[in-house]
Amino acid sequence: MTLEIIYQDEYLVAINKPHGLLVHRSPIAADATEFAVQILRDQLGRMVYPVHRLDRKTSGVLLFALHDALNSKMQVQFSDGKVRKQYHAIVRGFTPDSMDIDYPLKRDDGVVQDAFTSFITLEKTELDIPSGKHATSRYSLIDLAPTTGRMHQLRKHMAHVFHPIIGDRPHGCNKQNKFFLEFFQMNSMLLHAKEISFFHPVTGDEILISADYQPEFKRMLDVLGFQKY
Repeated sequence: MTLEIIYQDEYLVAINKPHGLLVHRSPIAADATEFAVQILRDQLGRMVYPVHRLDRKTSGVLLFALHDALNSKMQVQFSDGKVRKQYHAIVRGFTPDSMDIDYPLKRDDGVVQDAFTSFITLEKTELDIPSGKHATSRYSLIDLAPTTGRMHQLRKHMAHVFHPIIGDRPHGCNKQNKFFLEFFQMNSMLLHAKEISFFHPVTGDEILISADYQPEFKRMLDVLGFQKY
């Protein structure tokens, strides 16, 4: 596998991570044999340090530092809330034009943490296919902006407001996931890290990095009849 590099200078590098690729080795995914850290290290011929994480099934912008000291500086920006991230997702149902979700989340160790997500609706679509009690199937493409970075935050928040992300397991809708697999042979999670912006740890310039949709996300936009994206 060769990773798509979407930004690189002598200090930082960003890739457009495909669906299904782990950032690094994990004991909870013993089946995985490829990892973004190792692939990018071999591709560049040098050490790389991931400054944030994306779920295995999430695609999009993934940023690495090329020096350990810069990684530490970037971690400070994340902890200080100076890094802005935007995600796109396809979710079940017609979402409101905008929504703020202020809903604390519990970690695996039982600690409850504040969690805040805002989203806006980019487009809605409706298929002439029955879904449960409904005569049609409705979906929305949304732009999500988390201001905290809790594990599975976007997935849990969208499930909390009854608009689960298509393809999400275990937080999503099993009936919808089965529907997409049977009708469209689609079993990816339709969540994409679209943009990240931050201040360069060396130059101080504001940097904006964007990642195009991965092929499966593009296919589903077309299949579902989204027009603008």
